[in-house]
Amino acid sequence: MSPRVTMATARRVVIQLRHDPRTIALLMGVPVLLLTLIKWTFDGQPQTFQRIGVPLLGIFPMTSMFLVTSVAMLRERTSGTLERLMTLPMAKLDLLAGYAIAFAAVALAQAALVSGLAFGVLGLDVVGSPWAIMGLAVLNAVAGSTMGLFVSAFAKSEFQAVQFMPVFLLPQIFLCGLFAPRAGMLRGLELISNFLPMTYAYDALHRVGTTSDITAQLWFDVAVLLGVTILAIAAGAATLPRRTD
Repeated sequence: MSPRVTMATARRVVIQLRHDPRTIALLMGVPVLLLTLIKWTFDGQPQTFQRIGVPLLGIFPMTSMFLVTSVAMLRERTSGTLERLMTLPMAKLDLLAGYAIAFAAVALAQAALVSGLAFGVLGLDVVGSPWAIMGLAVLNAVAGSTMGLFVSAFAKSEFQAVQFMPVFLLPQIFLCGLFAPRAGMLRGLELISNFLPMTYAYDALHRVGTTSDITAQLWFDVAVLLGVTILAIAAGAATLPRRTD
């Protein structure tokens, strides 16, 4: 890997995103709209919004980044851009790490916007640090983007890339503990949830939202998310073809 090549790739991706208003609207506007809608939906049950609001600050970025990066990487392949890039002195990890850095920068802006709305306008209260929640939201977004980069290798069209989202993410949303405590699920589902990245994303945000203590379990959740990010980049590099069929 070359830091210069990696950063050049990240800069190119950021410039491309700046010229794609629909993607910017998806990444910035949709989480704001959905969080506001959930607040209004549970207007008569403020305790429900307080319980799920903080985890959603991480789940929304993970979901949106997964979708955008999987489609963006697929466009690189189908347009021939990837093949041209692979003729340059660029390692596969340079390309994927550049994408991860670029979307981490976007995720930082997204997390600042959504967190500012949640804490400043919608009245979301947390026991822990709002800065820690923003950091976890960015980490979740980066994890989602790297998973999107990985699964894009198995799609042949943008429609197939979009199809991966409900297959890959919806089960995680149902099993992470957002709708019901995992301990109350069927034993088999609880065991499956132990292997899903979103479970640890939910747990980490729930812990920060309900306690100011930095526990060993919180650090474990963060370590798992970092491990998923690194593993997804490595797996993406292993499955990234030099040529597009």
